[in-house]
Amino acid sequence: MAEGNGEVSMEEKPNVKQESQDAKVDRTEDYAKLVEYGLDEKVAGKLDEIYKTGKLAHADLDERALDALKEFPVEGALNVLTQFLDSNLEHVSNKSAYLCGVMKTYRQKSRAGQGSGSGTVAKAPDEDKIKSILERTGYTLDVTTGQRKYGGPPPGWDGPTPGNGCEVFCGKIPKDMYEDELIPLFEKCGSIWDLRLMMDPMTGLNRGYAFITFTTRDAAQFAVQELDNHEIKPGKSLKVNISVPNLRLFVGNIPKSKGKEEILDEFGKLTAGLTEVIIYSSPDDKKKNRGFCFLEYESHKAASLAKRRLGTGRIKVWGCDIIVDWADPQEEPDEATMSKVKVLYVRNLTQDCSEEKLKESFEAFGKVERVKKIKDYAFIHFEDRDNAMTAMSELNGKEMGGSAIEVSLAKPPSDKKKKEEILRARERRMMQMMQVRGGCSPSHPSMLPSSMPMRGPGGPGPRGSSGGGSMRGPIGRGDYGWSWAWSGGSWPGRWAPSPWGSQGGTHRSLRGPWGGSSTRAWGGPRQGKFTSR
Repeated sequence: MAEGNGEVSMEEKPNVKQESQDAKVDRTEDYAKLVEYGLDEKVAGKLDEIYKTGKLAHADLDERALDALKEFPVEGALNVLTQFLDSNLEHVSNKSAYLCGVMKTYRQKSRAGQGSGSGTVAKAPDEDKIKSILERTGYTLDVTTGQRKYGGPPPGWDGPTPGNGCEVFCGKIPKDMYEDELIPLFEKCGSIWDLRLMMDPMTGLNRGYAFITFTTRDAAQFAVQELDNHEIKPGKSLKVNISVPNLRLFVGNIPKSKGKEEILDEFGKLTAGLTEVIIYSSPDDKKKNRGFCFLEYESHKAASLAKRRLGTGRIKVWGCDIIVDWADPQEEPDEATMSKVKVLYVRNLTQDCSEEKLKESFEAFGKVERVKKIKDYAFIHFEDRDNAMTAMSELNGKEMGGSAIEVSLAKPPSDKKKKEEILRARERRMMQMMQVRGGCSPSHPSMLPSSMPMRGPGGPGPRGSSGGGSMRGPIGRGDYGWSWAWSGGSWPGRWAPSPWGSQGGTHRSLRGPWGGSSTRAWGGPRQGKFTSR
């Protein structure tokens, strides 16, 4: 038995040695570079096998990907590389970033207890149809773990990049649908600049929405008319509307003593691409802001990066724990609607500037039907549009009551349901933010009001929760169909927006974002004052 075992052992040893030698012979010259870089031999060997398939070259990997692989557990790294090898990389331009995306997804699945398996196999796109579309149009398709981007710009394009109003948002897309079905649909509406289908790396399916940029605004408008509520599959209808990039952030809990230039300088040091700061002065003291501001950036990407940096909870500004969120996008009415507006929005008014004085000043340019002032802004209703336009041109920037006023056309009332949805979504986001951060409160002396005690978000409230007031974007040109009432001592005190104007009835009441509680009063008594239509 011993001899037999010995003989078998003696016979097997040369084979093991031979296999080892063969393995060495089969390695590419990049294998040694990987081992020298610090990768485990098994991981380096697996990566070397991928090199030999031609799907990936050593030159495709940057230090970020190699460092991530080096830090990964060996078993996890091998699983990641197996998944990478099984992926369709035909349209992946940055394979290093794609590999990093696969690692990130694997890590997320591991934390979620899903292991390395993906559960259900996602329906793959029809590659023959996609290839046919690419050959016909000359466009490219760039695939990452988070999105699939078709085009941008079109071949031979020598015009400017499409601006605002050229992009549409398409929602409610069946999650197993790809470009082979979406491109022919949207092509019927006009020339496509690019189409970006958002992907979920965890499932391999799309996220149910995409952004399509057309070369002209007319094509985008036509797409909305033709494809909104279009039945893409039995019982499945698309939602299509014009997409407006959000460039503006709301920042709360800043010292009231800081002016516009100081805020611009401070946040300009912390973030890139900041172009403008918008503040609203306190009605009682024009030198003070109301404890919040809006930051506007040069692009959505710059705003998104700023939000990510400022919203970590680790950055204090002037010693304050700031609250950062997207400003609710301002829905811009079309030109045809604005061409009929006869109402002016006037802001930056002082307390001394009464409705009677406003009417007297503006009526010098034509018949004024009525004036409604709310704290430091007002709406001036003209009988004739031409008179309103003349008044706006002559009085914008002029001093009135010791303050330079701003005059613009007021935006007409928009859909009431949309406004309620915006408010509810804002409250949910703020509540989630507070829960994640464990509550925060003003930490700068100038944030503490003198006329009433401050109830921080971590303070009194149901189960210690806090209210998220709606940090609506700056009132801008105003919206004379939406009521705002300012009262109380802290910013903006207690406000009660009512889409029903002065007709009363059901309304939703929210206390300021730092005020301990958030309530909805359906059919209850009103709080504050309401403007009339």
